[in-house]
Amino acid sequence: MAELLYRLGRGAAHHVRVVVAAWVAVLVLAGAGYVVGAGTLSDSFTIPGTPTQEVTDQLADQMPEAAGGTGTVVISTTDGQAFTDDQRSQISDVAANAADVADVETVVDPFATEAEREQQAADLADGVDQIADGRDQIADGRDEIESGQEQLDAARAELEAGQEQLDAAREQAEAAGQADAAAPQLDAQQEEIDAGLEKIEEQQAELEQGAAELEEQSDRLDEQAEQVEQGQELLDLASGIRTVSEDGSAAVATVLFDDEQFDVQQETKDAVVAAFDDGIAEIDGVQVDFGSDISLATPQVFGPGEAVGLVVAAIALFVMLGTLIGAGLPLLTAIVGVGIAALGSLAFSSIVDMSAVTPVLGVMLGLAVGIDYALFIVNRHRTQLKEGYDVPESIALANGTSGNAVVFAGTTVVIALLALNVTGVPFLGLMGTVGAVAVAIAVLVAVTLTPALLSAIGLRILSRTEQAAREAAHPHPGEHATSGTPGKKPLRPMSTLVAVGRVLVGVALLAVVAIPALDLRINLPDGSSESPDSTQYQAYSTVAEKFGPGTNGPLLVTAEPTDPVTEDTEAATQLAIGEQLAAVDDVVAVAPAGTSEDGTLIAFQVIPAEGPTTESTEQLVHHLRDLSPLDDGTEIGVAGAASGNIDISDKLSEALPVYLAVVVGLSLIILIIVFRSILVPVIATLGFILSYFAALGGVVAIYQWGWLSGLFGVDNPGPVLNFLPTILVGILFGLAMDYMLFLGSGMREAYAHGAPARTAVAQGFRAGRSVVTAAAIIMISVFGGFVFSHDAMIRPIGFALAFGVLVDAFVVRMLVVPALMHLLGDSAWWLPRWLDRILPDVDVEGAALERRHPHAETAATGDGGTTGGGAGGR
Repeated sequence: MAELLYRLGRGAAHHVRVVVAAWVAVLVLAGAGYVVGAGTLSDSFTIPGTPTQEVTDQLADQMPEAAGGTGTVVISTTDGQAFTDDQRSQISDVAANAADVADVETVVDPFATEAEREQQAADLADGVDQIADGRDQIADGRDEIESGQEQLDAARAELEAGQEQLDAAREQAEAAGQADAAAPQLDAQQEEIDAGLEKIEEQQAELEQGAAELEEQSDRLDEQAEQVEQGQELLDLASGIRTVSEDGSAAVATVLFDDEQFDVQQETKDAVVAAFDDGIAEIDGVQVDFGSDISLATPQVFGPGEAVGLVVAAIALFVMLGTLIGAGLPLLTAIVGVGIAALGSLAFSSIVDMSAVTPVLGVMLGLAVGIDYALFIVNRHRTQLKEGYDVPESIALANGTSGNAVVFAGTTVVIALLALNVTGVPFLGLMGTVGAVAVAIAVLVAVTLTPALLSAIGLRILSRTEQAAREAAHPHPGEHATSGTPGKKPLRPMSTLVAVGRVLVGVALLAVVAIPALDLRINLPDGSSESPDSTQYQAYSTVAEKFGPGTNGPLLVTAEPTDPVTEDTEAATQLAIGEQLAAVDDVVAVAPAGTSEDGTLIAFQVIPAEGPTTESTEQLVHHLRDLSPLDDGTEIGVAGAASGNIDISDKLSEALPVYLAVVVGLSLIILIIVFRSILVPVIATLGFILSYFAALGGVVAIYQWGWLSGLFGVDNPGPVLNFLPTILVGILFGLAMDYMLFLGSGMREAYAHGAPARTAVAQGFRAGRSVVTAAAIIMISVFGGFVFSHDAMIRPIGFALAFGVLVDAFVVRMLVVPALMHLLGDSAWWLPRWLDRILPDVDVEGAALERRHPHAETAATGDGGTTGGGAGGR
């Protein structure tokens, strides 16, 4: 590889125009691809197979009307007073117009919904009054029937008494022998009695029929009373769900989309936002804000903070390289590489679902490593020029030595980022892939465009003072020193006491900084994490203040009863399930949201007590799922945006240990191959783990606990960005390996050339400290520029990377690792013989190349002379 890069560097130096034109063509091609293939970036994240996704798929199959995505539009008065009737009417018209946007199913008019709720409550109250009146009427009817029964009983008794008298008279007439004479009169009396009894029987039948009808009415009234009671109880359960605030000064219009939440195109959301913006703007005294579920705050790829970061990086380059043209070259090559990577990745955004943070992450990485990789080659080239090398030979040799280290270091970063695909999280894998592409392009630019530009610059890469010193020390072209660098004092290893102190101080410092990581909570940011002047923050704050914080993160709970519900049993089943849901801690409201046509699935809206990213809401989601199945066998499922984010966070938490183990294993393998040692890789890997948890500790302290929140612009501390711990592993590992490589390889080389182990540590440290320091400062500057981004996702990523590089480069690599290697002495380079025989010989620093090219081979160009020199000059 070193020989190939040597030839590549020499070829680039001899064909400057061709190389520059080729990279310009690639940049133009990437730009054309962006123009043709750029699509919409998403602010949502999904992971197939999560419980939320399963419930969402079930809803889409059985209740499509409940599976569509939603957007939150918050409308409020500017003076805090209740909406006027005219304002209400105009807002309703705006909502109706927004419902005509393509791919929008409907827009829920908050005032109409609230009026329906109030009418439902009034109807239930009327129903209660009507039932009470009905019960009074039934009671009166029962009294009338009882009175009528008493009258019939009295009439029946009177007739029965008359019958007894008639029977006695008939017996007397028969005893007196006057039966025939009395018969007509007695028969007439009998007919009257019979007619009276018959009439009583008819009245009795009518009375019994009236009583039966009255009982039927009473039963129906009981059923109606039960329905009214169920309706009232359901209304009470949902009393915490409103669309217009109690003081009438704020309203929430919910936009229902045709597609699922994660499939709604941003163009559709933007059209809805425009419809409301334009409509509300014409209503005096009314303002509108949009929730983060509908308004995408596109991250700024380059803002004031990023500009400051680049300025600091430029200053570091100028201090390191001593010339403006030298400082500008790494910046130029990095920008070219970033431009190609960013435009190229965005060209595929119409084909794959790409989050808005993905290209920004690529830019962040591409800038940092692009500047550093070019710096390594430029710095080696400058050192060689000062030692008397010719420009073409120096470029080729720098590309074959430091360029070889750049390729190896870049490869470790690429592998670590691509390994994010093993987590099984698609959006995280895509982030890793885009980041890996950005790093790979940075490497290619460094080993091709950098040599070409160095050739075009020539000796101007040195300051005038350095050029004069070169001419004085090496008057003949191609002549250079062969026995070290004059003027430097012999190195002395650090004392054992100092080494022990450095280890104790460094490890203790990192351990203390890492303590907050034990309290790490992860989630996706909500509206409260946005800038206070953003519409997302304003919408979130208004909803939390006027409707309760849980309204910002409603849950969609599904229930599958053991028996399908019917029209007669639907309310009772909804109430029975709703009461069990409402009984769960941190649930403030429950409302039925619909039932499938076949009655096998019922949906509920559940409002938590706190916001979507709070610990109580996270516990609530898990508690609700733990209820399944209910006592009657009903299966419970939970979905919604808050639930989806919690599931993604859980999935990432499960994947993190696996990925960390993969990276640690990768680290050990790579470093064993590079350093041909067991203990050095172990030390380096343990140092990376310390750096990682220290970086996490810093993130938790600032972004979750709120320490120094004012300094870092953290207005509302909350959970850490859920994919940050995982993405940090891959990126920080790659960068840590870079620093270890550029420091440790010098130590290894000095030891291999016969220097005592502890002296070799000092020699390698001195050879690499300046360039590693500059590289780390540049990385910190570039990443730190993103700490003050307007995007809530970008800020903690920028801080984590900047702080991670800070502690890894300056505490782990330059303080702890050299001290540990000093304490280990010769044992640091111990390697079993059997392992030494099977390991490949990886010449990262290109020492073999230098031995093959001891002086400038420039016959083809007419140059001559001899060169020598060692592996120093990084």
